[in-house]
Amino acid sequence: MTDPPQTGYAPVNGLQMYYEIHGEGGTPLLVLHGGLFDIDLQFSELLPILSGNRQVIAADFQGHGRTNDIDRPLTTADLASDVVGLLEHLGVPQVDIFGFSVGGAVALHLAIRNPELIRKAILSSVSFSPDGNRPENAAAMGGMKVEMIAGTPMEAEYLAKSPHPDLEHLQVLLDKLAAFGPEQGWSEDEIRGIAAPTLLTYGDCDMFKLEHAVKFLQLRGGDVNGDFVGVPASQLAIFPGTTHFFGLSRTNLVSDVVLTFLDTPMPDAAQPEA
Repeated sequence: MTDPPQTGYAPVNGLQMYYEIHGEGGTPLLVLHGGLFDIDLQFSELLPILSGNRQVIAADFQGHGRTNDIDRPLTTADLASDVVGLLEHLGVPQVDIFGFSVGGAVALHLAIRNPELIRKAILSSVSFSPDGNRPENAAAMGGMKVEMIAGTPMEAEYLAKSPHPDLEHLQVLLDKLAAFGPEQGWSEDEIRGIAAPTLLTYGDCDMFKLEHAVKFLQLRGGDVNGDFVGVPASQLAIFPGTTHFFGLSRTNLVSDVVLTFLDTPMPDAAQPEA
């Protein structure tokens, strides 16, 4: 039986940003969910495992879960600014970060723009460039209507938790998510220059191309003969039989990969070779 989490709301950028703190010890791990998900939908099975020997901070993004929406689009930069404000509110100077999809885009932004905040980064199901997206993604997201998710856990959780629990506001959220990406992306030099060791995870049936995942790894110093040169600080995991929507659903597999990465000692030099 695990202890109940500490919960609260951080006033950041006009939001009352909901957060939970599970466990204690070590460098805190900040987990960030994907679009239309929330803490519970994305991480409920993983949180008891991840917080077994470390503190885990989980947060609901703007318009998701228990966090209110405001008259502002969803952008990576704004969501990252919210996260920075949350960490300042909590007095946390540095974290390991684990972001999925939208959360992965925010984690990537922070690793590049706020490197002092990030010790290690787990970037799940995210591209660094629009070239990594499958062409059908934009059309699928752009056509999302509330009727299409009627009766799903996403609709039920939204109506149960949101500060404005009605279908009109849910449609606004869907419209904002449709406009979220792809953005202009990051340059190869910016990806090479990330200071934090990174773990990249994708499903083998993800909304991002597998060749993009391999390119991402190569830019981070991976795709080498580790028997001769050692295992790089940055790594790639491809989860079999896994779509984007179910990207973190294989709890035992995901937790083993994530915890192994987090528990590996920091390298003397985390920066990959150019």
